[in-house]
Amino acid sequence: MQSTSLSLPEGGLSIAEGIDLEMEKDGTLYIVAIKSGPVWGNSSQIARMCDNFKKAARIIRTNAAATPLTFVNGCCYGRAGNENKGEYFKLCGQSFWEFISGDSELYRRIIEPIGHRAREHNDKFADEYAKVLNQFTQQFIADFCHPDGAIDWDKLLIFNSSRKAK
Repeated sequence: MQSTSLSLPEGGLSIAEGIDLEMEKDGTLYIVAIKSGPVWGNSSQIARMCDNFKKAARIIRTNAAATPLTFVNGCCYGRAGNENKGEYFKLCGQSFWEFISGDSELYRRIIEPIGHRAREHNDKFADEYAKVLNQFTQQFIADFCHPDGAIDWDKLLIFNSSRKAK
């Protein structure tokens, strides 16, 4: 097993804007920007991530010994296809979780507790959603429906699109 140590800068995980994790592994310092999945941003957002990597490198090189640096765009799920993007590596799903933990099965084991917690929250959300939907429906019927239940389209249109009174 490879030796992995996480180096957390003073005050938190981020050493520079847009950087989430600094990790030393086998004599290389990895600078990681973590995103949810592989399709997380447009070209300008990706360019900003690359700029953030360069800024982090300048900060590290002024404050630390000459250690090889590698930049990583880590994605919590998905697949990257070609992981080498030139300026950085894009590690997704299993590759990312194994990279930060050394455990090739971590990506599978973390899902069960997350799923359990999500189910708990989904049940609470469904109850609250039903209450809000019922309140909204009652208010809509009171404000925009005829006594027979048909929508009063003229009243709805006036509410939605007429000029505001001055």
